[in-house]
Amino acid sequence: MDFGLTEEQELLQETVRNFVENECPPPRLREMFDAGAGHDPKLWNDMAEMGLTGLLIPESYGGAGLEMLELALVFEELGYGSVPGPFFGHALATVAILEGASEEQKEKWLPGLASGETIATFAAAEENSHWDPSEWSVEEKDGELSGVKQYVPNADVARLIVVGCSRGRLAVIGGDADGVHLEDAGGIDRTRPVFHLRLDGAAAELLDNGQGASTRVRDAACVLLAADSFGAASNLIRMSTEYAKTREQFGTIIGQFQSVKHELARLATDIEPTRALFWYAAHAFDHLQDKSERAAALAKAHITDRAMLTARSSVELHGGLGFTWECDVQMWYKRAMFNRAAFGTPDSVRGRIAQLGGW
Repeated sequence: MDFGLTEEQELLQETVRNFVENECPPPRLREMFDAGAGHDPKLWNDMAEMGLTGLLIPESYGGAGLEMLELALVFEELGYGSVPGPFFGHALATVAILEGASEEQKEKWLPGLASGETIATFAAAEENSHWDPSEWSVEEKDGELSGVKQYVPNADVARLIVVGCSRGRLAVIGGDADGVHLEDAGGIDRTRPVFHLRLDGAAAELLDNGQGASTRVRDAACVLLAADSFGAASNLIRMSTEYAKTREQFGTIIGQFQSVKHELARLATDIEPTRALFWYAAHAFDHLQDKSERAAALAKAHITDRAMLTARSSVELHGGLGFTWECDVQMWYKRAMFNRAAFGTPDSVRGRIAQLGGW
């Protein structure tokens, strides 16, 4: 059995990698990070022209008709480059509509999502970090939504927002509709700003199969956060290795110190084997749905945890410079923090894994 990627998948990942290197190199990333907007329209439009915004959407709606594994490979490269923009929320909103919408609703929304003309996001979290569909409390009554959602990524640029509602339902609202109020949540990751969303009777349309789709969106989020974290951690290891080759301490390149060598080797051996976790979780999402929830949770819990530890070690390996705003490490550190917290911390996700196992 071949457990590797196909030539087409490798080409997709290489294409995205080259795009990120050319269009969002560290100096350009630094400009956007310092500005704090978390969105560059040109970068988004270029990604849309590549077909990334409609990767999962069937060709009949203007998309590429690919699967979760291909999307996860793209997210690995976005994490490696710490690429800013609304791609995460847009991907989750797309999954929600693909999984939960009627045919009429799909025809209404999917073409705009596929082209990137309509930027979308997904509102899941509520007070006290309630991310799971079973914990949602936003109420729908007579086609209107009322309640509060927290940490909604890139809600300021979204024209379409999919909202998780009580009893695990999903509803779609316009980003600029009456009764929609946004407040900057002051998130730490400037590549993906988050907002609190207050809904006061906002006009909404329920997805026909929202209750069945909500857990699928959660699982997709876990897979994509794991893939993004793997990419971020891989680049942090590279950055730390390159720094260790040039930084001198006591007249010696620090990469020659045994303790530094051991730490870099430990980081690499911690992260590289986890690649299989998000590959399998992405494959299971489309082909092994009875195993998908557990596989997604395992990937999310383990990889985001390892990525955060890698980020901390990378700060230490960069010495005093690593704690400063001027050091690029902090951009990937904060991305790792976002990924670890979003859709449940590793401890909370492991609790769900235990429940799935009947513990």
